[in-house]
Amino acid sequence: MQWLFREDRAAQSLLNKLIRSNLVDTTNQVEVLQRDPTSPLYSVKSFEELRLKPQLLQGVYAMGFNRPSKIQENALPMMLAEPPQNLIAQSQSGTGKTAAFVLAMLSRVEPGNKYPQCLCLSPTYELALQTGKVIEQMGNFYPELKLAYAVRGNKLERGQKISEQIVIGTPGTVLDWCSKLKFIDPKKIKVFVLDEADVMIATQGHQDQSIRIQRMLPRDCQMLLFSATFEDSVWKFAQKVVPDPNIIKLKREEETLDTIKQYYVLCNNRDEKFRALCNIYGAITIAQAMIFCHTRKTAGWLAAELSREGHQVALLSGEMMVEQRAAVIERFREGKEKVLVTTNVCARGIDVEQVSVVINFDLPVDKDGNPDNETYLHRIGRTGRFGKRGLAINMVDSKHSMNILNRIQEHFNKKINKLDTDDLDEIEKINN
Repeated sequence: MQWLFREDRAAQSLLNKLIRSNLVDTTNQVEVLQRDPTSPLYSVKSFEELRLKPQLLQGVYAMGFNRPSKIQENALPMMLAEPPQNLIAQSQSGTGKTAAFVLAMLSRVEPGNKYPQCLCLSPTYELALQTGKVIEQMGNFYPELKLAYAVRGNKLERGQKISEQIVIGTPGTVLDWCSKLKFIDPKKIKVFVLDEADVMIATQGHQDQSIRIQRMLPRDCQMLLFSATFEDSVWKFAQKVVPDPNIIKLKREEETLDTIKQYYVLCNNRDEKFRALCNIYGAITIAQAMIFCHTRKTAGWLAAELSREGHQVALLSGEMMVEQRAAVIERFREGKEKVLVTTNVCARGIDVEQVSVVINFDLPVDKDGNPDNETYLHRIGRTGRFGKRGLAINMVDSKHSMNILNRIQEHFNKKINKLDTDDLDEIEKINN
């Protein structure tokens, strides 16, 4: 089970990176806790203020970044400060954090020194390659900078030393390169980045390997840790590997619940749920909708039924390759389909500005059948984004699912109102 969960998390992170062709302009507030409150490290509103090397500034602009994103505004002055400062930052995909820590690494490198100076750990091979692409793009005008991938399958001769200044890889291979094979001298590392820490520690062994790598590094090595979530396990891990940090946190997504109207519809079975769905769809103006199902089978059935009714439907589920999923989401984003039917695979971190309605065809439950509050929040959080008002509708078809809904209401302390889908006037009212 742990393996499946890890794969899903890692696939989700990769999926987010693939579909984030541009930055999400989050309205979330950023909370900054500086370890030294007297420090003059304010946020920046332009990349020029950071006094970057000209070839890096050129790389930043060539990538299409015109001004820093929320997380970059606050993180970059800390990451580029002298003397270097450590940072723990919470930030979702699409907020520009990869570009931020890549810029920090490239800024610290001495190109004349032909040995590894910056080390970046990624939880999977695929995510390491994605970050590597960002390094290559941003360093495009800085040809003296070289990058090596410490990933499985990249075989080097024993006793060889690496001349590339930046190494990006997965924990197990990086640990081998630093200790057993001695390709890297860890004492010469200036910047150590741990990316996707939440995915990393969901993987057996990665946590321990990361800590072992960190212990080999010099005391003055700059530590930068990024995670999309900050559960207790992530915090404990972060505090072990990042001494005396500055902290940047995005405020909780729960605060967006205030902009989302929530309703539930009582039905007796799957067919009634489908009829209610068609009534809702016929009565309100929908830019785009996301419909969440519990199983692939239900999602497949529902997508087929909606298509038969003449709706343009996209289907997304876990057995699809990550690249296929990215292509489906891209089409949905471009408005080629108005409805996206999906399983939980899509609940997290996918922002499509035009989504005005989220429908839970099945309520989210965990493997023991209890309410999965976090998934509920992530699902309905796909609407009401970017400061707009959103609408979430929950289909309830049994005593058990009514009980789940009541527990979700209690958890978030937010009332979910009943909606009669046979009363078209009532449905129209919720749209206003």
